Amino acid sequence: MLGSTRGTITTNSRPAKVVACGDPPSPAAHGVTVTAGDLDVLDVSGRPLHAPVPDLDRFFRPESVAVIGASDAEGRPNTGITGQLVSWAERVGARLYPVHPTRTSVYGLPCFPSAADLPEQVDLAVLLVGDPLPLIGQLAEQKVRFAVAFASGFAETGERGAEAQARLTAAVERSGLRLLGPNTNLNAFERFREDLEGPSIALITQSGHQGRPVFALQELGIRLSHWAPTGNEADLETADFISYFAQRPEVGAIAAYIEGIKDGRSFLLAADRAARAGVPVVAVKVGRTETGARTAASHTGKLTGADRVVDAAMRQFGVIRVDGLDELQDTSALLARARPPRAEGIAVYSISGGTGAHFADLATEAGLRLPVLSEARQTELHQWIPDYLNVSNPVDSGGHPVGDWRGRKIIDSILADPEVGVLICPITGPFPPMSDKLAQDLVDAAEQTDKLVCVVWGSPVGTEDAYRTTLLGSSRVATFRTVANCITAVRAWLDHHRFAKGYRSPFDEAPRTPSPSLRKAQALLRPGEQLSEHAGKQLLRTYGIRVPREQLVTSAAAAVRAAGQIGYPVVMKASAPRLAHKTELGLVRIGLTSASQIRDTYRELTDIARYEGVDLDGVLVCQMIEHGVEMVVGVHRDPVFGPTVAVGLGGVLVEVLRDTAVRVPPFGEDQVRTMLRELRGRALLDGVRGAPPADTDALVEVVLRVQRMALELDGELAELDINPLLVLPRGQGAVALDALAVCH
Repeated sequence: MLGSTRGTITTNSRPAKVVACGDPPSPAAHGVTVTAGDLDVLDVSGRPLHAPVPDLDRFFRPESVAVIGASDAEGRPNTGITGQLVSWAERVGARLYPVHPTRTSVYGLPCFPSAADLPEQVDLAVLLVGDPLPLIGQLAEQKVRFAVAFASGFAETGERGAEAQARLTAAVERSGLRLLGPNTNLNAFERFREDLEGPSIALITQSGHQGRPVFALQELGIRLSHWAPTGNEADLETADFISYFAQRPEVGAIAAYIEGIKDGRSFLLAADRAARAGVPVVAVKVGRTETGARTAASHTGKLTGADRVVDAAMRQFGVIRVDGLDELQDTSALLARARPPRAEGIAVYSISGGTGAHFADLATEAGLRLPVLSEARQTELHQWIPDYLNVSNPVDSGGHPVGDWRGRKIIDSILADPEVGVLICPITGPFPPMSDKLAQDLVDAAEQTDKLVCVVWGSPVGTEDAYRTTLLGSSRVATFRTVANCITAVRAWLDHHRFAKGYRSPFDEAPRTPSPSLRKAQALLRPGEQLSEHAGKQLLRTYGIRVPREQLVTSAAAAVRAAGQIGYPVVMKASAPRLAHKTELGLVRIGLTSASQIRDTYRELTDIARYEGVDLDGVLVCQMIEHGVEMVVGVHRDPVFGPTVAVGLGGVLVEVLRDTAVRVPPFGEDQVRTMLRELRGRALLDGVRGAPPADTDALVEVVLRVQRMALELDGELAELDINPLLVLPRGQGAVALDALAVCH
């Protein structure tokens, strides 16, 4: 089972912080505090390759708690909160000290006028005040380890609130304590059931109410151990809690509701830590649409990031992204409790051919594999199921066998098939007493197998004993209320274990020292400018990316000489800084085969440029290369994750096709090949309509070289587009026919 004992690495220090992605590529510029020996934990962009795990034991299980602003006066807002905290402190065995300047007691407990008057150094201070900033220094003097700020009115309210939050953050960083909030709530101090066993779910939410469905899983017998409501994340953030929970031996899965990612690298390092530990992270991340992103920003005051980048980054590090809270609930529950798969084949068993066929369609469409059962297995099943019913998979019992001894025989036979790792039984509605017997047989079989048994209980009522008592009473059967959630969860479970089995952290191999190409590349950059195509190609050459033979000329006679040296046919292009979309302006000519064409074309290109107001630095005469697949490889900057690398189908229709895959550095060759498999037009690289297969190895190498460039020139290179990158037939390489580079 998941949740076995794991090593714990904790520290009281803060994780290295990274500032805005546009800063120069040096450790100090990236907001990292560098001490002797730290340089080996930074990559070439100055970002950290390791992050400490905050020791949150005394946050979740403090020995002493101070409630500042405590009250028991009737009708006061703080009274209910104080009462809940008093009850929580009693449950966890913590000493609680109310703090209020004018009260002598609160809820029968002695009250202290200020934090300076507390009788001991407390682990946790809960701040029930409108402005927590003045208290931070006092708490630091008392060496308080953790504080929680409930107050709202910070970054979620706009510019002035963001400024107030920045002041609060700065004060916390100076103080040495760790802060949860502001704009958070009491979810961390809920009443958790202590009578449930097995691996638990640890919950992280930026909006407290959004965690309610997962918290309610306890009523279905599924254990929850922690709830971190991170709020505005002025200090402690989602990444801190992922890292901490991934080291907890009782945690089988981490469920998260995320509105904005505070720092992309911190998030990826936390996801990497969970991946190394084999702990699944299931997340709802809002901001898929412009409306959702705008709403999220107004609520938490943080950038949501480009959704395609978020999606790719999560997939890259094994975070399972789901859309709905119901999916978050069901998927995290399955991943927390199910054993690793013995096989990946899915068997569907039902009392109705229609039910089985419908489920099989949906499961297959979702990418699940339903293997055809062997002839011997089908013959065995027909001992108990009439011959006219289909038992190849899906298995249709026809109904009657489930009501007697045959029902269990059928289930055991399906589970005995070596290709079957999951048995799913959709029950569209109760039909007692047979459905009661079917539910019990499924539970009994699940208790005696190491394979996953799932039931979809489709009754809208949900009060039946077969569901409430038999199925939910079993820790070995995964019970769902909808087909869609069952399929989503099972697919995520298989994907997670496949990912975890082959996971190798890209941070271990990330480049730490600059390559010899860096200084040559920096000499070509022009701060704040877009480079000409010629300069952009020179930049590519410094990183070993092949470009055509070409010369930049400033006269028709020089163009003729260049064409003779390069060899006909040639391509001619206008070249100038800040010149994009040359084709649309008529500034590109291909297939030129004579000196007269060269002279005429030179005059035409310079005339068009003059008419369009383009200040040329010359005309490029280029080697003409044909017969390959046009791809695009680019570097773009995400405000949360920093430099990203994309690859896709290129050419003049790149913005129409929009067939690209993106990754966040660092990544290795395996991720590049995965990117290529994600493309809708992947078949073009394999060769279609008699075309030879393309040199995908060369394409992979270009993407890796561009990644190195993106990391080393981070803060200096804002954007890069190689379009088209012509991928030649296998064994012949890839050539960058055009390049657009924009400097910071």
